[in-house]
This record gives sequence, C-alpha cells and structure tokens, in this order.
Amino acid sequence: MKKLCAFITSFLLLKFSLILCCLTEPICFWRIKNNEDNDVGLKNDCGVDLWTIEGHIEENLYNKIIDFRIPARCFEFFLVMFFATEEINENPYLLPNMTLMFIISVGHIQDTLGFLDSLHSQPNNSPYFTNYVCANYKLCNVQLTGPSWKTSAKLAFHSWSPKVFFGPFSPNLSDHEQFSVVHQIATKDTHLPHGMVSMMLHFRWTWIGLVISDDDQGIQFLSDIREEMQRHGICLAFVNVIPDTMQTYMTNALIYDKQIMTSSAKVVIIYGERNSTLEVSFRRWEYLGAQRIWITTSQWDVITSKKKFSLDFFYGTVTFAHHSGEMPKFRNFVQTMDTDEYPVNISESMLGWNYFNCSIPKNRKKMEHFKFNNIFEWTALHKYDMALSEEGYNLYNAVYAVAHTYHELILQQVESQNPEEFKGIFTDCEKVSSVLKARVFTNPVGELVNMNHRENQCAEYDIFIIWNFPQGFGFKVKIGSYFPCFPQMQQLHIYEDVEWTIGGTPVPSSLCSMPCTAGFRKLHQRETADCCFDCVQCPENEVSNETADMEQCMRCADDKYANLEQTHCLQRAVSFLAYEDTLGLALCSTALSFSVMTILVLFTFVKYKDTSIVKANNHILSYILLISLVFCFLCSLLFIGHPNQATCILQQTTFGIFFTVAVSTVLAKTITVVMAFKLTTPGRRMRGMLRLGAPNLVIPICTLIQLVLCGIWLVTSPPFIDRDIQSEHGKTVIICNKGSVIAFHVVLGYLGSLALGSFSVAFLARNLPDRFNEAKFLTFSMLVFCSVWITFLPVYHSTRGKIVVVVEVFSILASSAGLLGCIFVPKCYVILVRQDSSIIQKYKDKLLH
Repeated sequence: MKKLCAFITSFLLLKFSLILCCLTEPICFWRIKNNEDNDVGLKNDCGVDLWTIEGHIEENLYNKIIDFRIPARCFEFFLVMFFATEEINENPYLLPNMTLMFIISVGHIQDTLGFLDSLHSQPNNSPYFTNYVCANYKLCNVQLTGPSWKTSAKLAFHSWSPKVFFGPFSPNLSDHEQFSVVHQIATKDTHLPHGMVSMMLHFRWTWIGLVISDDDQGIQFLSDIREEMQRHGICLAFVNVIPDTMQTYMTNALIYDKQIMTSSAKVVIIYGERNSTLEVSFRRWEYLGAQRIWITTSQWDVITSKKKFSLDFFYGTVTFAHHSGEMPKFRNFVQTMDTDEYPVNISESMLGWNYFNCSIPKNRKKMEHFKFNNIFEWTALHKYDMALSEEGYNLYNAVYAVAHTYHELILQQVESQNPEEFKGIFTDCEKVSSVLKARVFTNPVGELVNMNHRENQCAEYDIFIIWNFPQGFGFKVKIGSYFPCFPQMQQLHIYEDVEWTIGGTPVPSSLCSMPCTAGFRKLHQRETADCCFDCVQCPENEVSNETADMEQCMRCADDKYANLEQTHCLQRAVSFLAYEDTLGLALCSTALSFSVMTILVLFTFVKYKDTSIVKANNHILSYILLISLVFCFLCSLLFIGHPNQATCILQQTTFGIFFTVAVSTVLAKTITVVMAFKLTTPGRRMRGMLRLGAPNLVIPICTLIQLVLCGIWLVTSPPFIDRDIQSEHGKTVIICNKGSVIAFHVVLGYLGSLALGSFSVAFLARNLPDRFNEAKFLTFSMLVFCSVWITFLPVYHSTRGKIVVVVEVFSILASSAGLLGCIFVPKCYVILVRQDSSIIQKYKDKLLH
C-alpha cells in the first residue's frame, strides 16, 4: 500500500510539473484540457450516487469498490462523503436502522450508472452488500454532481433520477422546465455585485477592470455590477468578454492582453467558469507578469485548487465565498480516520490540501510561521485547522439534503405499508424530486438549509485574501464578511489589520485620477469616464474642506471668506473709510482745513466789503459762493466714518444741492460780468435788469431743479447701506449704495451741464478789458471743476471698496478747492498784499459811470 501511495504521489508531482510548464502558453493548456478524456485521473467533475440499505455495510467495502486513483481535484469530495455518510449513519434520529452509502465516480460519470445497475442485479449474497433486496426495479436514487454545471446538464438528458448540483449556483440550471430533476444546493449570488462594490468603496477603489466569460451568466453579472458601480461612482476601466471557443479567443488574445497590461486599473474582477478560455487568459497574464488585485469568487480560489501554482504575480487575490459554519468534527475525522476502512492515505496527500486551507489565529504574527525553509518542517511544528472549500461545504449540505429526503420517503413507506414497496427502495423519480425540493432542515453546524428557496436566500459571504510566499506557497485568510440583509451601514465588515503585502499594511490604490486635495475640485475630462478628471483650484471665495475630491466647491457665506488654501471659511473683518485710518484722517483734515480757509476768505470779503474789488465782483454772490463752498467741503465728512441710513441719504443730496448752489452762483457771476461789459449800453433795459440783480435768479432756479431731481431719487430708489465682499480679500466693506445708478448720474450730469454752461459763458468773456477781469478767473475755475469731474467718472467706475469713497471725497475737495483757489485767492492777494488805491478808485469810477 505504501509503495502504491508513493508511486501515485511521484506520478502526480511529475504530471503537475509538466502541466505547470505548459500553462505559460494557452494552446498547451487547451491541449491538456482536450486530452483530459485520455486520463481519468485529471478529470475535474465528480459524481456521487446515494442510496440506503437496511443494516450495515461490509467492512472495507469502499476499499474494494474504489479501485482507482483519487485525483487531487476530487480528493476533498471523497473526504466529505466519507465524513458525512459516517456522521449520518451514526445519527439515531436520521435514517434509523438504515445505512446511507454512496458510490463516487470521476470523469465519465455516466459509467457509474451502469455500474450501479450491475450491482442492483447481483444476487442477495453479494460480497459488497448485506441485506440488500434485489429486484428488477428502476431505482431513483439521488445523484450528486459538480462542480461544473455542464455535467449536471448533460446527465439531466440521460437520466431522470433526481440530481443535486453542489457546484456554484448556475442560472443555466434554473430552467425548471428543461432541468426539472436538477436541484441546486448553492445559494444564488444575487447580492454578490453589491458586496464587491461595497468592498471597493471601503478601500476607495474607483477604477476597476472586469473580465467575464461570454455567456448568459457573465453578461448578467456585467449588467448587475455596472449598475451598482454607476450608483456608487465607480468606473469600469475596461471590460474583457472572453469568448467560449478557443479559436475566437486566440484571434483576439493579444487585444485582451494589451488591455489588462496597459490599463492603469490595479483592481480586476474575474467572473466566470473555471476550466475555460477565461482560465487560459488568467494563466497568460501570470506569464506576462500582470500585477493586479484580483477580486473573484470562491471557485477561482487557486490556492485550494493548485498547490504548485506560482502566485508571485499577485498583489493579492480577494475571494467572496458563501459563509459556512465551522466543522471541528470534520478536522477530528480527517486526523483520526481509519485508512483500512477508507481507501485514503492522508500522510502526504492531505498535507498539501490542509496547508492551503489552514487558518491562523488573529492574535498571532503572520511572519513567524515562515521561519523555516522547508514547508514540511513548518507543518510538523504547527497545529492547524481544516477548512472546506465552498464546493466541499455544498457537497456536505447536499448529502444531508438527500438523507433527509430518504428519511421522509421511508417514513411514507412505513405509513403506507405497501407490500410491493421495499424499505429504502424508491422507484417514483417525480415523487423523490418533489420531496427533495421541499426539504427544510438545519445541518449539524447550525445553518438552515431550504431547498425550495436557494435562488432568493439572503446569503452571507466570507471575504478571503490570499497571502503569497516564495516557491508558490500561500495562505488564504478571512479578512471580513458581507451581510446583505443587514442595514446599509452594517453590511460590510473588514478587519482593520488586513495585510496586502508581507511586512506592511498599505492599502493598494486603483484610481484613474488622484483624488483632489482640499482647496481643489474635480473638472471632468471630455469623453472619459467620470472617475477620470483634473483637479482645479476652487473659484474665489469658495472652499472644499477636508472631505476632498469634491465635485463642486462650497461658497462661503457673505460674512466669511476663504483662506489662502481655500480649505475653510474665515470670519470677515468689517472695513470702511474710518476717521482712524490714515487716508480717512488725511481727507478729514484736508476738508476741515479748506473749510477754515473758506471761512477766512469769507471773513476777509466781509471786512473789505467797501473796497472796489469786492464790490466789483458782486459781493452778495461772492458771499453765497463762499458759504456754499464751506458746505461743499464739510459735506465730504459725511463720506467718512461708519455709514448709516441717514448719512447715506445725506451724502448724495447735500453734495448735489450745495454743488448746484456753488456752480449756479459761478454761472450768475459769469452772466453778471458779461452783461456788465458787453450788453450794458445807455438806454437799454439790460442796465436796469443788471441793477435789479436779475442774474441772481439763476441760483434759486437751478437749485430748485436739483432739489426736484434729488426728491425723485429719494422717492423712487434712495441710497442704502450695502456690503461689498468682493473688493478686499477677507473684509466686508460697508459702503453706501447709490440706490438708483441712473438717478445718481442724472444728478451728476445736471451738475456737469451747469458747469459746462458756466465755462462756456466765461470763455466768451475771457478777453474783456480791465485789470480785474473776472471772466478769466471764472473760466479757469470752471476748467478745473470740469476736469476734476470728467476724470472722476472713469476712475470711479474702475475702483472698488473704500477707494470709491476716497475718489468721490477727493473729487469733492479738489473741485471745491479749484473754485476757491481760482476765484478768490487772487482777490485776497490783491486785497491783503497789493492794495493800490488809485487803481481801485479808477476801477470803481468806471463801474459807476
């Protein structure tokens, strides 16, 4: 026996070495797959036929009937069958006084049916069975098939016996009209796309590749996961739909390779059948050195499938497997099983299988397990638990489903007491299938199994990661769970200490574009996926906070402003042209100084009112002009300080009215000069009008018009307090809004028309004779006044914030100072410095005569 086991082990190692060498080229792999029919030991599918007999079976029966080499792929299934049937046979409450036994086949599963028929036709003294009733009955024993759904589909056409498929759930077998005798023990992966997307969101993977098989199941999965991705903002970098036929695949193989090798996506989902062109692609990418995180299902758990296969090219393989309960009895069974009773030598064969399925306590350091160069040395020094694959666990449940079905059928036989029926012999296949479909039971590990609702069950998932080590060794360790029936925030649970590489815990990234940091927002590129974008800085006064990667920046409230990094909003400081400011203090001092100077000039004119030069300039108009200039200088103070509603209204009205008085007074003086030197001739009425002061009427008329305009302005849209948050960074400037811009410009335009009229009249009289020619001074003063306000308009409209107020105050002071300086300073100079009485007397006499 030992020699036989050694021979088999050597043969398998040699064979596997040859396979490993050939897997680097897909054609070689395909040839191996096509030639599997020539070597039963390499078949992947297993079939099991279950039946019951009264009494006990002969010892060493399985050693006699299983006379072929157990392939590595089905080795786990043999162990599960031995364990499950022994556990059931030892249960006094399930199939009492009956023995559940099986025959398992590998490869040509249909041959097993013929073998069973020959067993059923043996005489009662068969060396294989005791107390077995023989008759020419067409038996309807339940058959277990898997893990490929195609095997069950083929058997459904050749036999009407009920079948339980223990491979992954396949929609192809859900057609109950076509496959009415096939029942699936695995639950449907209804929530698998959502589970995968939830894990991607947890690790912030947004740029994903997808490889599926070109069949209905793959296309449906593509539709489901694309919908989930779009809902959660995850993008597909590429989709490789691998055709079923090798010829078609080889035509486009280079395209598939280029897509996955050149894509920036570091996470790739693989979904489809094993032993297909999809697996060929998988092996090609290994040969090409693709380094990706592969997200897949438990059937792609390459560690539990291929011991010698190198996994160095993986960043990590994450698998979703249906949750299964722990089975400590199974571990004890394997460790203590009697090899004389079962045709299994576990001394070396089990070593490889156990190694890839051991679990590590969470409180242990992972690196301490690999201090030995020899893996056999490690396994000899450490205790480890058995862990069934998902297919093995499905097979375990399938055996129990059949046992409960037989139990119910036997109870019905006992109750009916039909003499033509033998206990444990079932011939009505439709009845067996109906009872099987209705089974609901709790397996020994506490899981509820409902054979009638496997498509709609809310299946829980365990999430595993494969750790990679030199020489092709590795571990599969649970890193989390997914509970689709829990509330949204509690569905996914990932352990915090997940390690993706040996010696560190960095979470790999899979992004089309790096996340935008705080202060930036995403700008999507044209004709690209939503996950591909550029990062641009937020607009002025908008922020993106610590959440980062924002589609739109958030605008700060009016009383706040964005910091320089544009990551959060700060409180704005209130700003206005205050008296405490240097500029405000300078303007205030200037206004007061000019006001004092104007009052001094007025005092001088009053004191020297009897002089010729004062009388010659119509001292009444001079007094009015000087007083209006005093108020013009003082009205500028309304623009300085914290604005309020009263000052906002008074600013514009006092400015407009007092300047109108001043300019209309200049106009009256200009008209007086013109009438005095050009229009005054003996016998004319003009002389009388001049003496009566007719030009003085210009002042009240012009002022009244301005009052009407200001009144309309205040009634329709008066000035109000406003806040300017645009002009100064980080400050809220309190200003007076003009209210109606049109009204403001009408008032200013009216004032400008008066000034232009005065300038025109004065310009016409600029060459009048006499040493004290008033027209020249008036012309020059109006030229200065018009220049100031013409310059004011473009400057006013090009400035913002407090500077607008400064410009307006400066224009008021400059224009007022221009009038004061051009009209009155020369006269004060003559009065105070160069008093020539003869000249003054001559000038006086000329005016009187």
